[in-house]
Amino acid sequence: MEPTGVSYPIVSAVGSGGLVGFMLGLLDGGGSILATPLLLYVVGVTQPHVAIGTGALAVSANAFANFASHAIKGHIWWRCAAVFSALGVVGAVGGSSLGKAIDGDRLIFFFGIVMMVVGALMLNPRKAVAVECRPVDLRMCLATAAVALAAGAASGFFGIGGGFIIVPGLMLWTGMPMINAIGTSLLSVGAFGLTIALNYASSGLVDWRLAAEFIGGGIVGGVFGMLLATRLSAYKNILNRLFAALIFVVAAYILHRNWRTVVLG
Repeated sequence: MEPTGVSYPIVSAVGSGGLVGFMLGLLDGGGSILATPLLLYVVGVTQPHVAIGTGALAVSANAFANFASHAIKGHIWWRCAAVFSALGVVGAVGGSSLGKAIDGDRLIFFFGIVMMVVGALMLNPRKAVAVECRPVDLRMCLATAAVALAAGAASGFFGIGGGFIIVPGLMLWTGMPMINAIGTSLLSVGAFGLTIALNYASSGLVDWRLAAEFIGGGIVGGVFGMLLATRLSAYKNILNRLFAALIFVVAAYILHRNWRTVVLG
């Protein structure tokens, strides 16, 4: 096991965090998927589980920061956010415990596959559509609970935010508008990331100093990303596609790098 507290170049740590924060601020989501690859291949973390645990803490911090912004604007459905997060945390505990038990190279290979899925989803950006609030009945409650548990488990297993599952799930089963689904989902993303980080930390798989540097860079990058987003709002679809292309490139690199170890044994 790679010991936490190893000294990494502060420029690469802060710079990588800044890139994640910048993409989150510019695109209002998705950038956190790059946290683990950047920690592994740019910062130089050699243990995949340490990269996932540390990255999850950064994802959590970014999500809570963005959640506060949406809360100020009144975008949160609070009761739904609280219930969804509480149920999802149960899934995140199970998913992250399973993830810790799997070989790191194999887990990162699966992570690369998930990146391909996220990239494909970003090629078709979510569009604001008219929705109708669904009645709060047993069917809706059970379906939403299932989505929460599944999203939490997937988030925990791969060490990601899970917003690409949470947002459409909330829109489909509760009928909430997209802007509310995005804002509401951020509480779950933050809670899942914190759960994953604490679970990994219990096994000594979080580098707290590195996480602080990464988060610090993310805060600064996020400010610049949000400032630029207002100027480039008309080009958001193009930016999403360019970011999707970047995700595909990174995912291909991850799959190529781990193919021999995972597939060929």
